[in-house]
Amino acid sequence: MGFNLRMTLLFLSMLISFLSQTPTEAAPIIFNHICTNTTTLTANSNYQSNLLRLLASLSSKATSNLEFYNASTGNSVDTVYGLFMCRGDLPAADCQECVAAATKEIVERCTDEKVAVAWYAQCLLRYSNLYIFSTMVLEPTSSISSTQTVSESNRFDELVMATMNDLASSVSNVSSGDKKFATKEANFTASQTIYTLVQCTPDLSGSDCNRCLQIAIKNLPSCCAGKKMGGVLFPSCYLRYGMYPFYLKVNTSAPRSNPAPVPPPLSSGKGQNSLPAIIAIVASISVSVILFVMGYCFLRRRARKKYNAIQEGGASNDITTIESLQFGLATIKVATNNFSHDNKLGVGGFGAVYKGILSNGQEIAVKRLSKKSGQGVGEFKNEVVVVAKLQHRNLVRLLGFCLEREEKILVYEFVENKSLDYFLYDVERQRQLDWPTRYKIIKGVARGIIYLHEDSRLKIIHRDLKASNVLLDGDMNPKVSDFGMAKIFGIDQTRGNTRRIAGTLGYMAPEYAMHGNFSVKSDVYSFGVLILEIISGRRISSFNQSDGTARHLLSHAWKLWRDGSPLDLLDPTLGDSYSRDEVIKCLHIGLLAVQNDPVDRPTIESIILMLQSYSVPLPSPQEPAYFFSSVGEQNMESNERESNQSKSKSLPMSVDEASITDVYPR
Repeated sequence: MGFNLRMTLLFLSMLISFLSQTPTEAAPIIFNHICTNTTTLTANSNYQSNLLRLLASLSSKATSNLEFYNASTGNSVDTVYGLFMCRGDLPAADCQECVAAATKEIVERCTDEKVAVAWYAQCLLRYSNLYIFSTMVLEPTSSISSTQTVSESNRFDELVMATMNDLASSVSNVSSGDKKFATKEANFTASQTIYTLVQCTPDLSGSDCNRCLQIAIKNLPSCCAGKKMGGVLFPSCYLRYGMYPFYLKVNTSAPRSNPAPVPPPLSSGKGQNSLPAIIAIVASISVSVILFVMGYCFLRRRARKKYNAIQEGGASNDITTIESLQFGLATIKVATNNFSHDNKLGVGGFGAVYKGILSNGQEIAVKRLSKKSGQGVGEFKNEVVVVAKLQHRNLVRLLGFCLEREEKILVYEFVENKSLDYFLYDVERQRQLDWPTRYKIIKGVARGIIYLHEDSRLKIIHRDLKASNVLLDGDMNPKVSDFGMAKIFGIDQTRGNTRRIAGTLGYMAPEYAMHGNFSVKSDVYSFGVLILEIISGRRISSFNQSDGTARHLLSHAWKLWRDGSPLDLLDPTLGDSYSRDEVIKCLHIGLLAVQNDPVDRPTIESIILMLQSYSVPLPSPQEPAYFFSSVGEQNMESNERESNQSKSKSLPMSVDEASITDVYPR
């Protein structure tokens, strides 16, 4: 009998040891990964070496009880920026395991790309060749959802949305650098609980975190309406919900089991009388432990099947739908005080723009399109959805639209510092644009344009890039506006040729202004003009009828370059506070961009490389395209009359009346 008792106790001890070593979380399971195929890397290149070093660094930092870490490796054009973020409730060991798996698998999944993001159940990993820190990013996007639905789906969805809004409000009050993670449970029925979770990267500000989550919440119905489990995944934030507890309620350094009761010691005096009771106690405990282990294994297997189902068929990248972007006309009227004249920001060829404030306090810019649009209702909606997916830190965000009665309205984010021309052409305000700020604007605009040309889901040619369509945020970071307006407005176009010019006199490339032929090189030309304006602080047309030595800015810049005095083009308000090398390099790039033949102009990608490196040789520029003179000027005037433009409203800022696009969508 004593031997049997010892064997029973030994078996119990082994069971307890096994249970204490069994992890509470399944192995890291990936929800989705996205590689940006348009930014390929070269095998054995410096960038690839830097990427591998960065991933090794991220994996090692996850062992230091860090839930979030960002770093960069390399310099100049070969720099790689990366970060990881673990789920806020995760024990350190599980965080380490997830990041280690992610850094290994991402290289296998994205073998040739410079930009990638991977979402796991337990962590997030991303890297890029562009600076990604402390910036809210919504692209690329993904979503997860189950195939099972719930009864009373409307009430269920309302409860999920309300709970998510509460969580978003709670994490938005957290200071930058602190953990932005929250969970909440809500009772759906007496026996059913909804578990919800939100998290932002800690480097975001509270307002950016809240805005990121609000957009995610807005997109939740499009992927997950009525579903028992769902979530929206952005690079900067994500949210999840489910009908089972997929997170830990208490964050501990390591999962632990409750110790089993220790059986009483054997009595030497009354061993025969107490032995049956001891055996009964030990047997009960053993049976309980065995049942607990079996139940745990069953639940773990079922959870793994759920995750596998998500991975195989539940993820969807297309979360931006018409319904999630639509605003009611009543909401727009309240926000703009019924399109009050006092709220009006400007007027252009596509319609008037108004400032508005939504009920939640968010400032917006409302573009009320004119009724001359050639778009049908279906096409208009489809193009809005397409443009709304184009999200980049150097592009103005399209938040949604309104389509009621005869109204076609676009809703944009509001950018507080107005447009570049508001500062650039005013003798007093241009002093606020020191050279570092101007150089930052040039590089930021280039990044926005390359996203439209190469990195977005489809190629967008802006066709009206100019100073008034570059808006400035509170930190004077540039945001390109009015991209995609030709598509939204329904301008006829076939194979890069249009019968209706959308652009501004002076910024349009000769082949576009004269013949309606447009391409990415048309935008390069406009960008070249913009660079020369930023350097000089003068409009493209400021020399007309006022300067006997040059017809316009291009001819003036070319003459100075040819004569070996390029710095004479520099805005005199800058004084001596500029980098000579940077100014000359920008002037050189600007002249390359405005060459007559589109083939001779560099791509935006090449321009970014030139801006970031001093070792890249620049070719000698040819004489710019002078299309303002003689017949060319007459043709321009003819095209301008045919563009059905509307004159801009008089504003306390510079407005180019030759444009058929508006001054602000902010």
